[in-house]
Amino acid sequence: MLAYLDTAPSPAGPVVFAVDEQGALAGLRFLDGKYAHTLEEELTRAGYELAADEKKSAAVRQRLVEYAEGTRMDFDLPVAMRGTPWQQAVWSALMEIPAGQTRSYRDLAAMAGRPAAARAAGRANATNPIPLVVPCHRVIGADGSLTGYGGGLHIKQALLEHEARWRH
Repeated sequence: MLAYLDTAPSPAGPVVFAVDEQGALAGLRFLDGKYAHTLEEELTRAGYELAADEKKSAAVRQRLVEYAEGTRMDFDLPVAMRGTPWQQAVWSALMEIPAGQTRSYRDLAAMAGRPAAARAAGRANATNPIPLVVPCHRVIGADGSLTGYGGGLHIKQALLEHEARWRH
């Protein structure tokens, strides 16, 4: 199994991302983010062999550039995300939150089919391997506060501010 690494700009600084052999986005990290493991380490642990091929990653890179420029707010990309059925439900729900809008963890839990599971939705949100594209930054505390973000709250804030500026 191969994963092709590349980089692209974002409103919160450069990102490193990987696509699989079919071109599906398999992982993304902000280079300025604080993570326990690098994307390369995560992919290697998941069984990927790492390579580089700009042709394989071109479609994802182009969409990320368009997002950074404000000409695209949503992504129509195939994603390769491995997780439990609950994680998959939460990640699917995240993709339903429109750019420039936010939802609470309680809202996210309800969207994923378990209205009383706000904390579990938060845990699933925190394990999202493809932040930005699967927009976990659009989830905030019930009181409207910015809470937890895998790469750091500064990244979440930058993405939300970017979307607020470019929202149609």
